[in-house]
Amino acid sequence: MLTLSRFSNPKCLLVLLVHIALMGIANYAAFWLRFDGEIPPWAMEIFMRTLPLLVCARLMMFIPFRLYGTVWQYTSLWDLRNIVGATLSSTLLFFLTTRYVLAQTAYPRTVYLIDALLLIVLTGGMRVARRIGYPSSATADMKRVLIYGAGDAGERLVRELRQNGAFGYHPVGFIDDNRRKIGQRIHGIKVLGTRAELPGMMTSVKPDAILIAMPSIGAAAIREIAKALLAYNVSIKILPDLSVLLDGKSEVNQLRNLSVEDLLHRPRVDLDRSLTAALLKGKRVLVTGAGGSIGSELCRQIASYEPECLVLFERYENGLYAIHSELGPRNTPPAIYPVIGDVTDSDRLRSTMEAYQPQIVFHAAAHKHVPLMEYNPCEAVKNNVIGTRTVAGLSEEFGVERFIMISTDKAVRPSSVMGATKRVAELIIQDMARTGKTNFITVRFGNVLGSNGSVVPHFLQQIKRGGPVTVTHPDVQRYFMLIPEAVELVLQAASLANPGAVYVLEMGEQVKLQDLARHLIRLSGFVPDQEIPICFTGLRPGEKLAEELVGPDETVMASPLKEILSVRLNQVPEREVLQASISGLEEMAYLQNAPEVLARIGLLVPAFQPAQRDAVLAVERDWFGTEDEQGSANHEIRGEADGHTLSTGAVRSLARRRARRDVTGRVVVSPAGTVSDRPE
Repeated sequence: MLTLSRFSNPKCLLVLLVHIALMGIANYAAFWLRFDGEIPPWAMEIFMRTLPLLVCARLMMFIPFRLYGTVWQYTSLWDLRNIVGATLSSTLLFFLTTRYVLAQTAYPRTVYLIDALLLIVLTGGMRVARRIGYPSSATADMKRVLIYGAGDAGERLVRELRQNGAFGYHPVGFIDDNRRKIGQRIHGIKVLGTRAELPGMMTSVKPDAILIAMPSIGAAAIREIAKALLAYNVSIKILPDLSVLLDGKSEVNQLRNLSVEDLLHRPRVDLDRSLTAALLKGKRVLVTGAGGSIGSELCRQIASYEPECLVLFERYENGLYAIHSELGPRNTPPAIYPVIGDVTDSDRLRSTMEAYQPQIVFHAAAHKHVPLMEYNPCEAVKNNVIGTRTVAGLSEEFGVERFIMISTDKAVRPSSVMGATKRVAELIIQDMARTGKTNFITVRFGNVLGSNGSVVPHFLQQIKRGGPVTVTHPDVQRYFMLIPEAVELVLQAASLANPGAVYVLEMGEQVKLQDLARHLIRLSGFVPDQEIPICFTGLRPGEKLAEELVGPDETVMASPLKEILSVRLNQVPEREVLQASISGLEEMAYLQNAPEVLARIGLLVPAFQPAQRDAVLAVERDWFGTEDEQGSANHEIRGEADGHTLSTGAVRSLARRRARRDVTGRVVVSPAGTVSDRPE
């Protein structure tokens, strides 16, 4: 009944009548061709007598093959396949009926075949003609687009664009790296060439946009495409990767603008999250630096594994408020506890551990801005060295099961104060791992995209102001990783129970900052060097041309996960020597003695060269006073430090007493809290 009710629609009824007419025409033409244009009377009689039966057989098969419910202007291979199936099925039914039911043996057998072929041509041709005659969607105001990728995704994309002009795109050609496809056509659109020939295509075709229709394309290929298009004012859009692409949703609707994440993105790694779940589920977890970029993402991902509670330890109240508001309150585990505190404040940290008894600690708190730490080496030592020692020591005291410190590639052969202090922090963790009951682990990785102080937001701000974009050196390059990806690998590394291990995340290839700046300018809608210039300012204090993930004094070993390398430090100083050196370093940091801090860092980390920091120390603020008084004070403190007679509290108290002296006492405290030993 539902099928018959369709023919109350005038359009469906018209389609039915057209089909009946085509059936009659095809059958008559089959007889005409069979008898070379002169149909004998007996054959005409058979034609007239069997035509109604043939029409009924055709209609019976055309209905289940749904040939009456399709829109002809959207005819596809699916429709042509159904036409062939319906025609052959009805021909077989007609043959069996006439031959064995009606015993009509005189019916010419070749007519069955000719009739079927003619009907397929006529019914298919009518539909194709309707589609060809459908008004073209290409108009003058539509954007001309080149499609990168002559595969399945590209085919679907072109089909949608040609069928629906509302999208506003008119495809003018394909680009594909498979040279065998060059010159071939998909839906009438020609494959013009490979990626290497892209500049020539831009001149000849003059597209307004490039659509990347390769969901599995890698970041390196995207960078090459973007680099080839730097000189052209065209937009670049891309389909999401296969893990994001939604089945059944319009390909065109999923196109989005190319982003910097696409330039750095790597193929998604299938990780065994059961290891991380076994580590975190039902546990009490504390994260230091919880309001930072890495710390906050750690909190997000840790919360998804349903620990018993999650303690957010952070000294910056705005960052702590943001992540606490995002994660809580909640009715399901974990319970979220925000704690304002400083990792160098042992009393606050002790009370926090007494209250929440964490079983796992992620230590993400650190000073990580390289140029700032060059001008503030004492503060770098306080946060990165003293803070790490304090958190690790209390973790061992309170029986924490696992301690994971977040380190940096800048700790490898460090040339900066920040990297050197993180290297000292790694030494502290390595030392404690030798005898402690807590499982101490270090995870080291490079720059993360979008973190606080990342170069990308800095570049974007400069572009927004109209330039110039400043890069320190034409050859400077860095490792980059997306924050969620880095944190996911950190959690995987944390699940590997190998006490004292230093794990290094596989960061892929280093990216030149000059190239990154050009891509960001291009993605912002400007042409590099023409509309937004790039200036080179020279390497900043402590900056290297390239970073390393593994140093020459380290040995790389296999780990259970191919995306994570295990690194062993070949030599860690003896505990007594290390503790004495760190004690003296911390005392000098509390006394704000920047030159001595740098010298002692150089003793702990031989790759660090404090002598290169004379220009930096020229703007440092240290003790004011006479040379004799400062020399005496330094001798006094150094002697007591070497003898291990001063506690940290005593040194801090002494430093505070000296800093409280006013200008008449020939001591000046700067606004930044640092001091200088230059005479007034």
